[in-house]
Amino acid sequence: MSMFASMAAFALATSISPGPVNVVALGSGARHGFGASLAHVTGATAGFCLLLVLAGLGLHEVVSAWPQVTAVVRWAGVVFLLYMAWKLAADGGELGASHTPARPSMLQGAAMQWLSPKAWLAALAGMGTYASDGDAAAVWLFAAIYFVVCWLSVAAWAWAGSRLQACLDTPHRVRFFNRTMAGMLVMSVVYLAAA
Repeated sequence: MSMFASMAAFALATSISPGPVNVVALGSGARHGFGASLAHVTGATAGFCLLLVLAGLGLHEVVSAWPQVTAVVRWAGVVFLLYMAWKLAADGGELGASHTPARPSMLQGAAMQWLSPKAWLAALAGMGTYASDGDAAAVWLFAAIYFVVCWLSVAAWAWAGSRLQACLDTPHRVRFFNRTMAGMLVMSVVYLAAA
């Protein structure tokens, strides 16, 4: 039971902490509502858990053997996340259905995890801690625990964003919020790129 609790605590600490996926969930919740953001939440969770399982089943050995893979993923992630920040910052904040940008999809949520340095660090560190011997039972147990904790954590960010919807009733406030989210995304990218 202590291993289960330890795995859950690790999953919570790495899933609930601010990062690119959570910033996008917060923004999506604020712009589109909680229910409309659940595709992003589910995609991000599934994408991360796939990365986690593959790390546990040997992906970490590929990354160790070819460190340039890590560099390519890191910089592709930086470019992708900076592009998302730019899209947020450039949004004019117009209100109404005809001006609302598309909500993040399930595929975008999954792709964000694969391009996020935070996700790679969490997957490799987690599997290195709880399943370093590649024991399939430990890998799948950790992934199952992580799926529940990660989904609830990212969903909490989307829910928090949805509580802000009432405050985003003018284009000026929407622009301010979007640019704040873009700034947070850039800060998290800079922090993770330097890690």
